[in-house]
Amino acid sequence: MNNAELNMVTGAFGYTGKYIARRLLASGKTVSTLTGRPGGDNPFGGEVRAFPFNFDRPDELAQSLRGATTLYNTYWIRFSRGEVTFDRAVENTRTLVQAAEEAGIRRIVHVSISNPSTDSPLPYFRGKALVEKAIRESGLSHAIVRPTIIFGVEDILLNNIAWLLRRFPLFAVAGDGRYRVQPVYVEDVAQLAVDCGQRDDNIVVDAVGPETYTFNEVVRLIRDTLGGRARIANVPPGVALLLSRMVGYLMGDVALTRNELEGLMTNLLVSGSPPLCRTSLREWLAENRDSIGTRYSSELRRHYR
Repeated sequence: MNNAELNMVTGAFGYTGKYIARRLLASGKTVSTLTGRPGGDNPFGGEVRAFPFNFDRPDELAQSLRGATTLYNTYWIRFSRGEVTFDRAVENTRTLVQAAEEAGIRRIVHVSISNPSTDSPLPYFRGKALVEKAIRESGLSHAIVRPTIIFGVEDILLNNIAWLLRRFPLFAVAGDGRYRVQPVYVEDVAQLAVDCGQRDDNIVVDAVGPETYTFNEVVRLIRDTLGGRARIANVPPGVALLLSRMVGYLMGDVALTRNELEGLMTNLLVSGSPPLCRTSLREWLAENRDSIGTRYSSELRRHYR
């Protein structure tokens, strides 16, 4: 395979996509990106050329993809906002897949989510399943990578848990906190995605870390690693959502949605597959204790401003 080949990464200026782009560049590949903010800050300088998504202009979208051999897709939304809904995100991704076929893309590597289902009452997980279905039914060689909770320097969920634990004497956990999570390191997800891009077979793989925790255990682990003394209290889910809305109001953000909480509490962020990713959350937290949670990470600021 020619190392100068062009790889297209959606969202290379965002979170997971940025790590995938870094891996590709480090291996000598040429990288371009599709982004919702092509004129925004480019962390790669001139190394990565940016094109707009152009979901409403499929011909132009396909033209942006021409010449690329592999498409790494991280496009999705965390919650509906205005006209940007989960249904729209599904249709946009279908448009992207069709444009990739028209442009002659050899392979698509799609970053999904653990435990998607077309029968799910949660639009995030249902939408991810519908996107996977569209990819499987396309004519593209494909790999579907299903991560659980992704942690890393720019992570939102675990970083903001740490931010709250650093600043408040009480941290509220919804319900009994016994629901489980299996965190996976963003660098590991990126490497797995790039490895999948080098294959030819159609595969679905879970991207999960080596450790499974209850949510109570994750919060205690973060608190203890930071040397904090915040009390962890289990409260009714409605109370936890109300408190998260108060935090969101104060920070001008959406801290936690009902759908996200339901996904957590119904154990959708764990996998029954053997872990393919090896980085320990416990060890990573210990190495990054001085930086995690020092600043609040805003979803709205990252994607909508």
